Amino acid sequence: MTKPIRVSRVCEKGEPVHLRTAGRTAAKTVLASVALAALAGVGTPHATADDASPLVPLVDAAAQRLQTADPVAASKFRSGGAIDDPDREQQVIAAVTGDATRHNIDPGYVHDVFRNQIDATSSVEHTRFAQWKLDPAAAPSSAPDLSESRQKIDTLNRTMVDEIARQWPVLHSPVCRPDLDRALDAVATARGFDPVYRHALEYATHSYCR
Repeated sequence: MTKPIRVSRVCEKGEPVHLRTAGRTAAKTVLASVALAALAGVGTPHATADDASPLVPLVDAAAQRLQTADPVAASKFRSGGAIDDPDREQQVIAAVTGDATRHNIDPGYVHDVFRNQIDATSSVEHTRFAQWKLDPAAAPSSAPDLSESRQKIDTLNRTMVDEIARQWPVLHSPVCRPDLDRALDAVATARGFDPVYRHALEYATHSYCR
């Protein structure tokens, strides 16, 4: 039997390496707990409001919108509909840029954000279509009505514009990038995103910081 490796090296402050490693593991556990609490809207005894990125609500709304890709893809797959719908996309863009104007924020910025969000969602739908074509047994046997998914999308669109307006100073500041990275990690972890959804979320949010 292979004997476990015994590490006897001591760090500069006299702390054994295995204790320092355990400390890092504990820190990761605390960060995961903070991420879950931030999404749930509740605090923890060991976290203050400063521990959570202010961009979590925006990124989480984007993640929820992204998750509509599965039911939408299922509906289109079963009905034989096309994945891309330029007319619907233009309706969405017109609505969100109109909301941006009412919030007195740059419609061009909001246009770019939602163009990326739409493209990311479409990419997930294309991925699902490819998976189901290659493995028909994995294809959905039922799907919600497309109108239900679109109602949810419209609601999330408004939430996203509201959050963009609320976080406008952060999105245009030097702290945006680290805040966005923290929010992405928190949301992707809390929602259990697989690599497909994680990459799609990163793409959907890549133009947030200006």
